[in-house]
Amino acid sequence: MPEAYVVDAVRTPVGRRGGALAGVHSADLGAHVITALVSRTGIDPAAVDDVIFGCCDTIGSQAGDIARTAWLVAGLPEHVPGVTVDRQCGSSQQAVHFAAQGVLSGTVDLVVAGGVQNMSAIPISSAMTVGQQFGFSTPFAESPGWRARYGDQEVSQFRSARMIAEKWGLSRRSLEEFALESHRRALAAVEVFAREIAPVGSFSVDEGPRRDTSLARMAGLPPLEEGSPITAAVASQISDGAGAMLIASERAVRVHGLTPRARVHHLSVCGADPVWMLTAPIPATQRALAKTGLTVDDIDLFECNEAFAPVVLAWMRETGVPHGKVNVNGGGIALGHSIGATGVRLMTTLLHELDRTGGRYGLQVMCEGGGQANVTILERL
Repeated sequence: MPEAYVVDAVRTPVGRRGGALAGVHSADLGAHVITALVSRTGIDPAAVDDVIFGCCDTIGSQAGDIARTAWLVAGLPEHVPGVTVDRQCGSSQQAVHFAAQGVLSGTVDLVVAGGVQNMSAIPISSAMTVGQQFGFSTPFAESPGWRARYGDQEVSQFRSARMIAEKWGLSRRSLEEFALESHRRALAAVEVFAREIAPVGSFSVDEGPRRDTSLARMAGLPPLEEGSPITAAVASQISDGAGAMLIASERAVRVHGLTPRARVHHLSVCGADPVWMLTAPIPATQRALAKTGLTVDDIDLFECNEAFAPVVLAWMRETGVPHGKVNVNGGGIALGHSIGATGVRLMTTLLHELDRTGGRYGLQVMCEGGGQANVTILERL
């Protein structure tokens, strides 16, 4: 059976909204990680078959097929094509899946998979109509067909996060304790992250983690919705960033003299209730483990995107994954969530942490708009 290998992975530091990366054009952000990846792997860029990038809100500096544009901005061969993927928050994880599936099918040998998002320049949901920005309402909910199936109830990530907290009995205090631990872990991992980061000029350290945060400060923040336990403190930060990975076939590894770091052991995607929206990681993880025959005990490290604290807490409770194995270097609450790039950011961190700790299997999952979740299991080599 053919294999899909991960040769290497690299990312930018994650910038805060309005921070160090705010003024960097999205194509240049993407080009930066592509250039760093080519340099790290020593691969001849002319041998790359395709470039697949995740990105949401592909307007402005992110329009016009940012995967193709980033490759060209990097000054690399024009004959190499590019395509941009939107599976909402899981866009760049899906880019890795498409790259691996291409390799597994035997139709390509070398693919650059990545993602980019400048949320400072293009706020979340900017592609929606005016008045529907920031996720409080969605255009598809105006469809007669949608209303016939799901009614006219509000569909938003904030409502979903609140419903999850209520259903699983998660108090505001428990959410804030989880968020504080995310910051603590991310701050403790600054030197660890240096191995996976390609600095952008003098910018080399993630801007999101806060040394001055505390439970007392979090307790003073207003809720995002009246009566909700969800505040900005327990939600992922709006961020800027990019990441890229090189996916290779067995043939490419042999021909180009590459040393793969991991193989793609499993990849899948699963849908769930789009109104609840953020619960899909639960059935997606359960299905992935069932399909592979692996158990929670077999997996050394988990990355579950911290879109909101209740997403990860409910997922841990339903799957039985212990907190000690999850987001061991912090997550989106501390590090930020540059939506189109986060999938590869998580996988880059997972790959490097497996190497650092000597673990064998790492599982990544993330909630996505529309009630979806991608799952990837990497096996370190």
